[in-house]
Amino acid sequence: MATIKFKGNTTTTKGDIPIAGESLPDFLLTKNDLSKVSLKDFAGSRIVLNVFLSLDTGTCANSVRAFNKYAAELDNTQVLCISRDLPFAQSRFCGTEGIENAITLSDFASQQFGKDYEMEIVEGPLQGLLSRVVIVADENGKVLYSEQVQEASEEPDYQAALNALK
Repeated sequence: MATIKFKGNTTTTKGDIPIAGESLPDFLLTKNDLSKVSLKDFAGSRIVLNVFLSLDTGTCANSVRAFNKYAAELDNTQVLCISRDLPFAQSRFCGTEGIENAITLSDFASQQFGKDYEMEIVEGPLQGLLSRVVIVADENGKVLYSEQVQEASEEPDYQAALNALK
């Protein structure tokens, strides 16, 4: 289990997220149109996984806005913003905020992504949500960078994630 904090209170996740040098596990997530997407659908592209608790929090919304902005400047890179929010809520957020470069995906249906990537929060008031994580992988799905934000109410280190793509 990994230990993180939410507003200073300690909680734990299922385990340890993938780290540099490891291969990303496959996943099956739900797009805003309710179709399914897997890791294979992004083969040949670099990937940024921006994982967060919920679009209904300011910090999470900020991370999606920031990665949407950065995604427009990245070559051969797909930015996947993942939470357990319903696809309808994700679609509404993207429409309202003008999110066009990042792809929002949901783990609501099977909740397997959070388990396989070991970032599901397993206790406390946020139990069942995904912890704030950024993972950057190359075109072959090999992890170049990963960060599990230690205080869930804080934003990730955007610059460190982007530097991994240079």
